[in-house]
Amino acid sequence: MEIETKHGSDEMSGGSSRNEAIEIALVDDDRNILTTVSIALQAEGFVTRLYSDGETALKALLENPPDLAVFDIKMPKMDGMELLRRVREHSPLPVIFLTSKDDEADEEAGLELGADDYIAKPFSLRLLTARIRAILRRAEPDRRLGNETALPEPANPSIDRGRLYMDPARHHVTWNGKPVSLTVTEFLILEALAARPGVIKSRNQLMDAAYPDDVFVDDRTVDSHIKRMRRKFRAVDPEFGAIDTLYGAGYSFTDG
Repeated sequence: MEIETKHGSDEMSGGSSRNEAIEIALVDDDRNILTTVSIALQAEGFVTRLYSDGETALKALLENPPDLAVFDIKMPKMDGMELLRRVREHSPLPVIFLTSKDDEADEEAGLELGADDYIAKPFSLRLLTARIRAILRRAEPDRRLGNETALPEPANPSIDRGRLYMDPARHHVTWNGKPVSLTVTEFLILEALAARPGVIKSRNQLMDAAYPDDVFVDDRTVDSHIKRMRRKFRAVDPEFGAIDTLYGAGYSFTDG
């Protein structure tokens, strides 16, 4: 039987009380990944809880929910998909998936089950940390983080483009007044497009907007995000066509 492992302490997070510390649960059967990610998150002021299989993690996540969880998809006993499905029966816990580089089907299924974002292996710890902060900001903008008084508000103002409204402070999006749930990556890509309506953004420019400099993603990754975004907007408006593809050039946003 696996034993839950906790890393981090009140002293490591600037002396804040246990209830104020942000807890991140990491679920992965690769011990090296658990250790490496845990050390990186502790350095950012987070408290980490480590689990090496889904069955053990499920009971702990439901009995004592963390603030956010990171699930590997391919694990023994209970994979990340089943773990997320069973968590979602009881809890809106924010979840980031770790996926293999080319598992687009897994990404699609995970997002449909309610994952908040996904990151492909091998991944950048800086990217993971940035995604965690963005999702926590969206979920609870007033929570304290380590010895900071609050999660910093993004400098970007809200974006109001006809039927599209975007609030970067909370990663909130509406179309015709109806909410559209985007992952953090999708939000950043759409924000880059909507910031300058009608201007063509190349795939490289969109990758720069959504990923840190040290993270490589290929053209197909950006195309996949665009495809999923269109599907989500068409769920609330079947006539949605504000994201244009300009073959060989990139994408643009035009609502008019």
